[in-house]
Amino acid sequence: MNFSTGLVMAAWLAFALGQAQEVKPVASETSGPKTEPSAKSTTTSQGTFNDAEYKIGPQDILRVDVWKEAEVSRAVPVRPDGKISLPLLNDVQAAGLTPMKLAAVIADGLTKYINNPQVTVTVSEVNSRRIYVTGEVSRAGAFPLLPNMTVLQALSSSGGFTQFAKLKNIYVLRTEDGEQVKIPFNYKEAVKGKKPEQNILLQPGDVIVVP
Repeated sequence: MNFSTGLVMAAWLAFALGQAQEVKPVASETSGPKTEPSAKSTTTSQGTFNDAEYKIGPQDILRVDVWKEAEVSRAVPVRPDGKISLPLLNDVQAAGLTPMKLAAVIADGLTKYINNPQVTVTVSEVNSRRIYVTGEVSRAGAFPLLPNMTVLQALSSSGGFTQFAKLKNIYVLRTEDGEQVKIPFNYKEAVKGKKPEQNILLQPGDVIVVP
């Protein structure tokens, strides 16, 4: 190998080493942002339904845990009359109370039999908060009432309309003070953003009728 050839080889090796060193920072930069999506998903999952604010209703399934008292702890359904049955206490009013409030009521009742009872109540199945869609839809029936659910959102859960559906004449049946109220809803206007006030928030027991 002559002197000029050696210079060329040395220059090539220097260039190759320089390229390898330049690639390393790029690899560290691409690995950095990978943690951002997981942080965002954690924040999103924390914004879910808050059981502490939920009011228990008939047909809900509750889990009652009394610390160190396995014979009293159990899963119980809320009866149509709004009550649950527990050992020692018999019938306890549950409907209309939050899980925390019900836990306090149960603990107060158990003080006659257990020293300083520690009670936890959780809602394992939410069955009382339902709305209904009937008429000219692909899938009629009962649907869970999600927080802040609107008429438009409920209709999207029913799988669409049949060819005979009268989209301008949809209405919501709601019971207020013992009387049934009819609330009109024009689907064609709603999807165009017209008269947004008709796209009301639904309440438990509402029935959406698609004629």
